[in-house]
Amino acid sequence: MGEANHWKEGDVIVFRGVHQKKIWYALPVFVVQDTRNLVAVYWPAGTNAKVRMKSTGERVTPVDAIRTPMELIDYTWKRTDVLMLITPEAAHAVYVMWEEGHRNFLCWYVNLQDPICRTPIGFDTRDHVLDIVINPDRSSWHWKDEEDLEDAVAVGLFSGEEASKIRAEGERVISLLGENRPPFCDGWEKWSPPSHWRIPELPGIWNSGFS
Repeated sequence: MGEANHWKEGDVIVFRGVHQKKIWYALPVFVVQDTRNLVAVYWPAGTNAKVRMKSTGERVTPVDAIRTPMELIDYTWKRTDVLMLITPEAAHAVYVMWEEGHRNFLCWYVNLQDPICRTPIGFDTRDHVLDIVINPDRSSWHWKDEEDLEDAVAVGLFSGEEASKIRAEGERVISLLGENRPPFCDGWEKWSPPSHWRIPELPGIWNSGFS
């Protein structure tokens, strides 16, 4: 870990999803870049995390988040190596995703979320449920989990006004894509991690700030 709120390339920090004063996931990631204009972090398949999910291992829906008690359990990220690109103060992150252990570029994945909040151990955010999947050559895209966002509004996780803003942010990202604006034009799909980076480990202080 580096000094709080100042990270160097190669530092291992904790990226967390938080909601309703609870940690929903805690993921150790390598810092690729931490500047005023861009935060970039990376984690490969095989990275061990903490995730709040059903004991059966099934995906968690917005209704589950309200009605089903869930504990944080050990979870291993599988199948993809991921570079996450975030413009500070933006309400989304862009994932660059490769096939596990290869440079086979699979897709761009837009995760709509709260602007990141710096913490002494990394960054926190809140997921907005709705996502966008963009094919590798950026010629087509589609929304993902639209029904889940509707369900999230129905159970009170988001208001109708918040849901409209979430979708508007997604449309803004699609405009950036259509105009060939950063990060889509910056060649990140050709990036490779340093050869000595292996699997980041979750530090014992991953739940710092939460009881």
